[in-house]
Amino acid sequence: MSTIVAQVAKRVLLPVSLLLSAMVLLGLLVTRVLPDVWPFTVEDAVNRELAADRTSGWNDVSLVFSTLASTQLIVTVTVLVALVLRLVLHRWREPLFLCAAVTAQALVFLLTTMAIDRRRPAVEHMDVSPPTSSFPSGHTSAAVALYVGIALLLALRARSTAGKVTWWTLLVLVPLGVALTRMYRGMHHPSDVVASFVNGGTCVAIMARAVLDRSLTWGRAKLPGLTPAGGDTPPAPAPAAG
Repeated sequence: MSTIVAQVAKRVLLPVSLLLSAMVLLGLLVTRVLPDVWPFTVEDAVNRELAADRTSGWNDVSLVFSTLASTQLIVTVTVLVALVLRLVLHRWREPLFLCAAVTAQALVFLLTTMAIDRRRPAVEHMDVSPPTSSFPSGHTSAAVALYVGIALLLALRARSTAGKVTWWTLLVLVPLGVALTRMYRGMHHPSDVVASFVNGGTCVAIMARAVLDRSLTWGRAKLPGLTPAGGDTPPAPAPAAG
């Protein structure tokens, strides 16, 4: 058990803590150190331009993308996809990776908003403003962790390059759409959504290395779906020569 705790601390807790520190530092730079330095000086103009270009059609499209990254839908899709992965693959590695990536980004997001107090853009807000800070965008980081995480899992199982490209293209477009949507609807500055890509993408990378990388073992612990390379059980030893 001590080995498992040490491995979790090394592969998950330490890198996530470093990510949190980096996010808070980035937030301080954006809000306290560099607010009068380009490109942060033009962020308000970007938000005003997006607000001025609103139409009923784009309003509907933006609502769809914003809903795809709502807390309720993110939690629901994560649980459903995790259950499907478990039932289809008969192991815990992939479901654990997806749930861990989404959970980690949420924790980093919440703790960052507690440390960074940034007002939302000075335009009409099309959604009710949550009590959290504008920095970073929770919708965007959640969408990156979930949909990029799913894209990674599907691409790893795709047998052709075309299949890999298709999955990456389709699912990466979702967080990109969410990022644009959150700015269009007046809920976030451009730097908020850029920081969210850092948060969500880094959490996917951390959990992919900790959970999906079969070249890494968890000491002598025998955990279902987390055993050495090749599947749920380690390969049998080769027979002795002669």
